[in-house]
Amino acid sequence: MTTHDTSPTTAGRAPGAGAAAGGGTGATDAAPVPPSAPATRVRPQPRGWALAGIAAGVTGLVGIQASMALGVNWEETAGDADAIVADLSGRTGALLVFHTATIVSALLAVVFAAGLSRRLSQQAPAGSLLGPVAGAGLLLVSVAGLLGSGLDTQFMFGFADVDLIVPESGAFFSDWIATIPWLWVGAGLSGVAVAVAALRHAAAPRWLGWVGAVLGGLTLLLGISPLQYMAGFTGPLWLLVTAIGFAAGDRR
Repeated sequence: MTTHDTSPTTAGRAPGAGAAAGGGTGATDAAPVPPSAPATRVRPQPRGWALAGIAAGVTGLVGIQASMALGVNWEETAGDADAIVADLSGRTGALLVFHTATIVSALLAVVFAAGLSRRLSQQAPAGSLLGPVAGAGLLLVSVAGLLGSGLDTQFMFGFADVDLIVPESGAFFSDWIATIPWLWVGAGLSGVAVAVAALRHAAAPRWLGWVGAVLGGLTLLLGISPLQYMAGFTGPLWLLVTAIGFAAGDRR
């Protein structure tokens, strides 16, 4: 009578089965070594938001300078509505620059605010409010710029025919564009938030934290004080330096 071997072949055995079948005297099959996983390449984070911040800072400075140019003769025209309107009627070019720079800065500040909030939230402690606060401060700047340029269409081209302008309204517009767009106090709030995030939680480069402490703190103090419009000098500068830092010097 012929017998047939019905045991599984060596090729089909599980690793180590050969030793068991041979009574423990055979060599144990080596376990297959899984192929090593390919090294994961860490992609650098997009820096478009930081570039938008650079442009927002530059256009913010341009808007402030244009606003100053529009009121360069304020001492000669102060208290005389007709003189104010006559002076502005010859400054259409400066009005166009002011409007364009102010509204572009306001829009780009929103992009930078979103990116800054995300960037700080990635490194700050879980649940920290520093990222959202930093972003919200710049949103206040954006709103101030939007409102500050909100009357431009009504008056910019109306000054071409001063007979159609009520002098007192034109004088009010002169005060409006010399004050509302200068409300950069929100940038001070953002700067202080970056300072705390960087210096206390290492959520950003330390030097950007010191920039936030100095320029941001000064902007915040000026915005709180009765000299609140002075924040328009330091706020755009903080934004520009900080955005350059995140675009070029931040490697996290």
